[in-house]
Amino acid sequence: MNLFFEEDGAFKAGVILKQDGNSYQVELPTGKRVKVKGGHVFFEFSSPAPAEFLAQAGAGAAEIDPAFLWEVAPEEEFAYGDVADEYFSNPTPVDRAAALIALHGNPVYFYRKGRGRYRRAPEDILKRALQAVERRKALEERRRQMTAEMVAGKLPAEIAAKTYELLLHPDKNSIEWKALNDAAAEARRSPLRLMLDLGAVRSPWYWHVESFYIENFPRGRGFPAGLPEPADIGGDLPLADVRAFSIDDSSTTEIDDATSVEHLGDGRTRIGIHIAAPAFFIDRDSPVDKVARSRMSTVYAPGLKTTMLPQNWIHAASLDEGRAVPCLSLYAVVDDETFGVLSTETRLERVAVTENLRIDALQDVITEQRLLAAENDFPWADEIGYLWRFAKARRALREQRRGRPEMKRRVDWYIELDGEGENAAITIKGRIRGEPLDLLVEEAMVFANETWGLWMEEHKVAGIYRSQRMGRVRMSTIPGPHDGLGVLRYAWSTSPLRRYVDLVNQRQMIAALEGRAPAFQGNDADLFTIVSQFETVYETYNEFQRRMERYWSLRWIEQEGLREITAVVVKAELVRIDGLPFMQRIPGLPELERGQKIRLAILGVDYIELLIDTRLLEVLDETDEVDEGEGEPETAEVAAPQDAGTEQAAGDAASGPACGGAPDAVRQETV
Repeated sequence: MNLFFEEDGAFKAGVILKQDGNSYQVELPTGKRVKVKGGHVFFEFSSPAPAEFLAQAGAGAAEIDPAFLWEVAPEEEFAYGDVADEYFSNPTPVDRAAALIALHGNPVYFYRKGRGRYRRAPEDILKRALQAVERRKALEERRRQMTAEMVAGKLPAEIAAKTYELLLHPDKNSIEWKALNDAAAEARRSPLRLMLDLGAVRSPWYWHVESFYIENFPRGRGFPAGLPEPADIGGDLPLADVRAFSIDDSSTTEIDDATSVEHLGDGRTRIGIHIAAPAFFIDRDSPVDKVARSRMSTVYAPGLKTTMLPQNWIHAASLDEGRAVPCLSLYAVVDDETFGVLSTETRLERVAVTENLRIDALQDVITEQRLLAAENDFPWADEIGYLWRFAKARRALREQRRGRPEMKRRVDWYIELDGEGENAAITIKGRIRGEPLDLLVEEAMVFANETWGLWMEEHKVAGIYRSQRMGRVRMSTIPGPHDGLGVLRYAWSTSPLRRYVDLVNQRQMIAALEGRAPAFQGNDADLFTIVSQFETVYETYNEFQRRMERYWSLRWIEQEGLREITAVVVKAELVRIDGLPFMQRIPGLPELERGQKIRLAILGVDYIELLIDTRLLEVLDETDEVDEGEGEPETAEVAAPQDAGTEQAAGDAASGPACGGAPDAVRQETV
């Protein structure tokens, strides 16, 4: 005899080997033996054989019209045998099994109420359920059609309308995602590469740019309508009696630092570091402050810039020549012989910058040789010469504290684009870090950030600090030394037009100078939130910059038609490409000494993954200097972008390898 039963939700049949009371030992058609409890048994039968029985029952169930079965089923709860008797008149065991399988396989029509027992669905509910089934069938059919269209190279309208949504945040239950995923699998492509092939994503450049802005600026790159205009501000502040000048690249639009030099006699000179003071007229939680906080920083990438503040508010605070605007000024009285700092003073005042100097116009004129020779046939020769000597003294002091010198031949890279978008012509330039104009501004900003960090601590004003101990850089509201920079305290304060942390610190200092309560107390949870949000957002922006620098480096390789490149081994398989802000791992590279130069064949470039496909051609009989922290992003402090000219690299990338972009660049500080 054979047995028809249910096991783990499946209908099965097998040969009865033994019956022991209310349980059976059964051999399945596969040869497997199982123990079946009596409560799981439907009936015994003699023929056909179990495998044939199941095949015939399944075929019979497929022929049963569930709608007709629903019509003949009783209103009340019933057993499968009752319906089998009604449907088949004199049912065979196969017929009875077919009826059971049909009932069980149509849950829209029949609700299961127990083993072998069912109740037909109410008519109104059945009607709605059948409509839902038809909609699902139509959707599944459309899914198959869309998959076929994409495999054939045609872009369905539904996919085109949700391109970035599907690639960034897909609803994996949607038919659009399922169709895209199926088509990508069939085409043996990733969904992104398939979308590129279909033209849904215009190009890799558009993908990198648009995906970043969609993720980080969901309301668009523009500023919300209805923001107030900046008022005529700062008229009551005293006007500083200084001749101040700024040093920036020609492309800089946010001039937020300037310097001045006044010889006091008796072997003393007063240096002024003047920082634009938007915090003087942007109050905490004002509409403009909320916008700045939502962005946290200006975004920079070659050919792209999205500012933290609206342009009219930037203009109101920017240190453009000939305009007197509010400034937070740090004055340091310096010994002319030792360049030691004798005293410092912080003031809130108006400063009228006399001239905006441009690095790219002067870097070939103002050289170390001319400064050493005390030549003075260039603008602001006396002031620049003094500031340069002061910067060298400050650099030496920091190197002493750090216990190691600065890297001498570190290069800052600038990617300049002629044209808009992905088809722009590319020029990549390197500038040796430590050139006079860079150095004097860098050290002035480091000095200001250190001094104001100590100032806030001494005045018991809550602030946001950057510190480093044991190789780890962190931001917090707790002051601490920054070993990598060789400073006692370090609080970003010199880029308030570009970084929200600087704006917060400036707001705190202005309140203390004016004798009123600061915007944030030390235990303000909102201050901790700003620290956390800023670190996350700032690194996201910097990663975008690095990604775009890699993209344009690859485009430059293509533009120049290069087939070979030279690289320097940083460590293990990690190399730095000569002449580009680009590092990459080369799998399979033999073990080579740090700094070893190699020659690589370029087999291809990947604009999505931003990688070069290479083959080792030759290990050269040359070496190059490699910075101790280069290639170790876990210890890298990424500085603010270079749009500010030297100021940004100055206070924020005073050490470590540079990997910047065009004048709107981000420099990497390994400390």
